[in-house]
Amino acid sequence: MQTGSPGLVGLIMAGRAVAGLGIGAAAPVIPVYIAEVAPPSIRGKLIGFFEIGSQGAQMLGFWVNYAVNKTISPDISAQWRVPLGLQLLPGAILLAVLPLCPESPRWLCKQDQWDKAEKIMCDIRQLPISHPYVAKELREIRAEVEFEAHLNSINPGFKGKLKDLFKKGIRNRLAIGLCLMMCQNMTGVNIITYYSPRIFATLGIQSTDLKLFATGFYGVAKTIGMIIFSFWVADHLGRRKGLIWGAFVGAVPMLYLGGYVMKNDPEAKAAAGETNMSGWGYLAMVCVYLYGVIYCATWQGITWLYASEIYPLYLRSLCMALTIADERLWSYVVSRATPYMISDIGYGTYFFFGALMVCMGFWAWWCIRETKGIPIEEMDALFGAPHAAEIEDDFRKKEEA
Repeated sequence: MQTGSPGLVGLIMAGRAVAGLGIGAAAPVIPVYIAEVAPPSIRGKLIGFFEIGSQGAQMLGFWVNYAVNKTISPDISAQWRVPLGLQLLPGAILLAVLPLCPESPRWLCKQDQWDKAEKIMCDIRQLPISHPYVAKELREIRAEVEFEAHLNSINPGFKGKLKDLFKKGIRNRLAIGLCLMMCQNMTGVNIITYYSPRIFATLGIQSTDLKLFATGFYGVAKTIGMIIFSFWVADHLGRRKGLIWGAFVGAVPMLYLGGYVMKNDPEAKAAAGETNMSGWGYLAMVCVYLYGVIYCATWQGITWLYASEIYPLYLRSLCMALTIADERLWSYVVSRATPYMISDIGYGTYFFFGALMVCMGFWAWWCIRETKGIPIEEMDALFGAPHAAEIEDDFRKKEEA
């Protein structure tokens, strides 16, 4: 719809809406699928690979825009058709490899397909069914499925699941997931991702080519941040420490950007013909990239990882749907507010988001529990759901009997 449009803005917007529906449907499924099939010890790293791919594609998009602007004349429609058409490639690749992906064993158990689940679990873990690790994992899944069946018999249907969202040990997890997605957007990342040319203009860069070139390196910085997240932060530093340090350290470059713009007003100087950037200006550019690295190494990856692993199996789809909807809502709010903030309060935009990041650091210190290395079936006990230990004990007693 977008690529084939004869230049009609309405058709392009309709195409964007359809693409948004597809992305919105796929976005919650991928991290949940990875969390369900991954061993706890490398769950963070594997979800990090998903984020690396996401940020890498975004980086590629930045450079495509730069290349198109440099090589294709704005007088022909190919300048906007090429970037839009390239969006078809990732979807085609995903569609081609989906048949190679095994179904989630946890989902199969929920559908009472235990034989198939056991076979896939053995294939994924590369261990025989008799191995203690596989036996323990299947036992924990069975305990959770039995408890879910019990809950469904008490509160059947969708209305029953809505009631369960407010139960002890679940409502706090949903609140944390919703707050995480709100905070992720309130870090201010989207003011650079969505409006990078405008942001670089406030730092004194006026040329369109230079703005797109600088934006391309911002994509590189974010991809580097995701690599750091995958190989160190997720399963070594941990979720809780990553969020705390990411908020406090990430606030520093954001606050510096506000101070630099407040003191020097580089956009006005550049508009007046003063194009020479000072050393402080180059440091401001470095802060943009440093912020991208810090954000992606912490808040970008950890929020999706944390949300995908904390919810109980029978409510995971519903909770993730609410969490993703919340993320999209705040992304929309921030993206709509940003142009007005830049125009009306200028440097205050950076101070606003920098101050919010400091507040997020204290919130993470107070509210986030460490989930590194903890099996998904043990999240109930970690977050105060009273049934988790009882189900495991009952199942062991049945086995012994």
